[in-house]
Amino acid sequence: MEVLERLLEKVRRKRSEIFANNSWILYHDNAPAHTALPLREVLTTKQITVLVHPAYSPDIAPNDFFVFPKMKKILKGRHFDNTDDMRSNTTPALKVIPKNQFQIGFEGWTRRWHCCVASQGEYFEGEHGGIQQ
Repeated sequence: MEVLERLLEKVRRKRSEIFANNSWILYHDNAPAHTALPLREVLTTKQITVLVHPAYSPDIAPNDFFVFPKMKKILKGRHFDNTDDMRSNTTPALKVIPKNQFQIGFEGWTRRWHCCVASQGEYFEGEHGGIQQ
């Protein structure tokens, strides 16, 4: 809930026009924290549109095909002593990824989403699933 509140505040501050007319869509996976009833109630109450992630569809999880591979390249070979150590190293590594790479990742995610719909949820590979890394 705290993460959602921080997200809402950032959208309100940085993209006030889409926040005001509620023209944005939240996308998240099926993690238990994302599907918990209290969170779904808040999303419904605030009339936030959610794009549902199909179950068992790693082909369209942006973290799996975009963010995690980028972070792995940056953090390769490093070891962390605890959660705070990991957080203090991964946050700067995430900030090193150029903004245009996130746009490319979003475009790749969009292509993957369309391929998933076109294949009616069946497995697909090759060009349909690939993105520029």
